Amino acid sequence: MKKVLFASLLVVLLWGFSEEAKGVTVKGIRNSSSEKYARIIVDLDVSVKYTQARLSNPDRLSFDLEDCVLSKKIALPLLAKNSILKDINVNQIDKKIVRVVLNLREIDNYKVFILKEPYRLVIDVFGKKEPRPVPDKEKQVKELFEIKRVVIDPGHGGDDPGAIGPRGVFEKDVVLAIAKKLGEILKEKYNMDVIFTRDKDIFIPLEDRTAIANSKKADLFISIHANASRRRNARGIETYFLNWTTDEESNRVAARENAVSYKKMKEFQKGDLQMILQDKARDYKNDESRDLAGGIQASLINNLKQDYKEIFNLGVKWALFYVLVGAEMPSVLIETSFISNREEEKRLSDNKYKEKIAEAIAGGINNYFESKKKIVKRITSDKI
Repeated sequence: MKKVLFASLLVVLLWGFSEEAKGVTVKGIRNSSSEKYARIIVDLDVSVKYTQARLSNPDRLSFDLEDCVLSKKIALPLLAKNSILKDINVNQIDKKIVRVVLNLREIDNYKVFILKEPYRLVIDVFGKKEPRPVPDKEKQVKELFEIKRVVIDPGHGGDDPGAIGPRGVFEKDVVLAIAKKLGEILKEKYNMDVIFTRDKDIFIPLEDRTAIANSKKADLFISIHANASRRRNARGIETYFLNWTTDEESNRVAARENAVSYKKMKEFQKGDLQMILQDKARDYKNDESRDLAGGIQASLINNLKQDYKEIFNLGVKWALFYVLVGAEMPSVLIETSFISNREEEKRLSDNKYKEKIAEAIAGGINNYFESKKKIVKRITSDKI
């Protein structure tokens, strides 16, 4: 019976990026899901070596975590409602292997990667796409003029203050104020649908923020931060999108926002994440993220220069930010100013400056949508 069953299964075995695991503990399992998407996070105390298998009849994904023990605090099975994910079963199948099985209602594809400090195995599962009807170009253009959904992500929060300025200003407070003003402008001025990853002083894990955007089927994901550097004279504004980089300064910025060491940041660029980024580089969303970053950066510099001196344009850059990994829409991370610089910290404490930043970001987002409308209108105008 087992031979017949396994003959009908598609089994894919891959080795996860890992350090040598010794007594790894599965501390917990979380999931965030919607009708066609689920993100499952396995919390670990150190990195782990694992094998994975995709099975059918019924659909399920199986992960064997090696040299691993299961915490007794985990309640099983873990159920999911209104999702492609039925439930999650976790078992200690022998003294050194923990098996995680995702029982699915359906599956189109999935991605797996490990994040560090703290360690967690992240599994993104995507449901089957609805068959697309023959495109109605008139309808296609019309839809571009309808409300767009933007997820705004104020960085840090709760027990994580982010960077702290010389005068004691917290990054988490500055970016929350900017995010709220940005949301207000997008709703009232541009008639956009806005969702916040947080709208108060609470901590949201980085991987959960992207999951919110995916589950809400957002059109854009905007993560807002304030920069910091050991060089107290460092200043300026820069906007990032997700990609691999060898630039040392960009990697240091990403390491700080990811709350990992610079050494770990360099290690992070290896293994299964590198395969995901290679897919991302071929994905149209990568180009769209770059275009979005360019539009927002230009709007920030042009608008702030009208009212403030010494606005330094650090440009559009790319790096491996955990919060952007797995986003299914164009996504960017904005470093609004250097909170570690006394003058820029003072500006970030000023409500007028924060409002100007929010207005500029909103303008950049709107310009991005308007540019896409013009392209589609130009392409379809001769057939409408």
